[in-house]
Amino acid sequence: MGLAAAASAQLLGASVVIVGDMIAGRLAQARSFGCETVDLTEDGTLPEKIEQIVGEPVVDAAVDAVGFEARGHGKGAGEAPATVLNSIMEVTRAAGKLGIPGLYVTGDPGAADDAAKEGSLSIRIGLGWAKSQSFTTGQCPVMRYHRRLMNAILRDKVQIAKAVNATVISLDQAPEGYAQFDSGVAEKFVLDPHGLITV
Repeated sequence: MGLAAAASAQLLGASVVIVGDMIAGRLAQARSFGCETVDLTEDGTLPEKIEQIVGEPVVDAAVDAVGFEARGHGKGAGEAPATVLNSIMEVTRAAGKLGIPGLYVTGDPGAADDAAKEGSLSIRIGLGWAKSQSFTTGQCPVMRYHRRLMNAILRDKVQIAKAVNATVISLDQAPEGYAQFDSGVAEKFVLDPHGLITV
């Protein structure tokens, strides 16, 4: 979802699109279609890394395409469900916009702490409130932009399948595809159980 959001942001006219990730393959994939990247395993704060790219430690808008399975920043960081939300509030300027299509759940039995097991996260809502930021949550509002995106795809102005490294697999390959996806590969798998997709 993150790489598709980055490609869409470029289409919508963002002057700079920055993708932050902890997996080298996904960072390389983002760079392959013109995004700036931030390796979240490296030392340094996110505002410092943003400033190195755009000259100031803030951006106009940010997207949380991760959700409740987020991990903290730095090498060996563990599960930290609210880290992306808190980070995007920190680096988005006052009156900026935050898109949150990343999946959050009302309960997660496998969460790291009791609060997260009930869907309660330690987000810095006061920071977002003090900065007068706008939050858009839930599924992407595709009806707002689907016609423009469809026309851009048809006119070859944006290549979402290439941006997300879409790979067609058979139903028999699904278990392997899910395992690879869970490992964090820079690839999205499209199931084609009847062999109807020609690439």
